[in-house]
Amino acid sequence: MSTALVVGLGNPGPQYAATRHNVGWLAVDALAHRSGASFKRHRTGAEIAETHLGAPPAPRAVLAKPLSFMNLSGGPTSGLAKYFNVEPTHIIVIHDELDLPLGTIRLKRGGGDNGHNGLKSITKSLSTKDYLRVRIGIGRPPGRQDPADYVLKPFAAAERTEAQIVIDEAADAVELLVRDGLESAQNRVHVR
Repeated sequence: MSTALVVGLGNPGPQYAATRHNVGWLAVDALAHRSGASFKRHRTGAEIAETHLGAPPAPRAVLAKPLSFMNLSGGPTSGLAKYFNVEPTHIIVIHDELDLPLGTIRLKRGGGDNGHNGLKSITKSLSTKDYLRVRIGIGRPPGRQDPADYVLKPFAAAERTEAQIVIDEAADAVELLVRDGLESAQNRVHVR
């Protein structure tokens, strides 16, 4: 893969930092930490870190955290794709997924947004669904709790260790995607 644009979805602000909806941001932070990259504000409305993922000669990547709220992630994503001349097929979006249990990661290209407003915004702004996705399972809310409230809550104390593990595994999955491609990465990630 030539330059990859890796977009972690989340909401800006300290009140959202450790919430389920921000696992995409947390995975991008983990990737930046591994490579020693630091984020800087970019004119497209995102924080970015330019780095290489993995050992040399590792592929170049632009790690991004849109500073718009989740529902407006498409504008910064599209702006970064244009600025860095990255085709949609080389964009990797990391996001939370209600329909997967906590601790599960699934990789795919394209597909629907499943009610995820961040994906809906990105698909609209890119005019295509043909980008890669790293779906991080956060599970369904208990009882009758509204999913919109559930995703904006921090992980429960009993879930925090597993949440950190799955965030690190999502970072691993991104490195596999960039280095080996979708099919090979799926073969390794989906067996866990």
